[in-house]
Amino acid sequence: FMAWQRATGGRIKSDLRFSATVVWNNLPLPEVSDSAREKIIAAGRAVLDARALHPGRSLADHYNPLAMDPTLLKAHDALDRVVDKAFGARKPLRTEEERQEVLFKRYAELTGA
Repeated sequence: FMAWQRATGGRIKSDLRFSATVVWNNLPLPEVSDSAREKIIAAGRAVLDARALHPGRSLADHYNPLAMDPTLLKAHDALDRVVDKAFGARKPLRTEEERQEVLFKRYAELTGA
């Protein structure tokens, strides 16, 4: 979602701008199988479990790019992989630009653009 938001939502000053009509309602969400849904849910739970390993940390502490726990980073990478696959990625995506390419391809398929 954040890759889509950064590409379509724009900014107000330096803050990301969220809009239901421009960003959220146009996110090209895929239909997912029960199996894919279960994998996404399990990967999301793994992120929560990794954060629970350090209950005293705030979200800012958890996501400090210079001090992110390797377990949490791996959990997010696994979640990204299953979500990317659900959106149609044929290979692991390494950059936000690659992820945006998949999203815009899916958007074009859905809108006939």
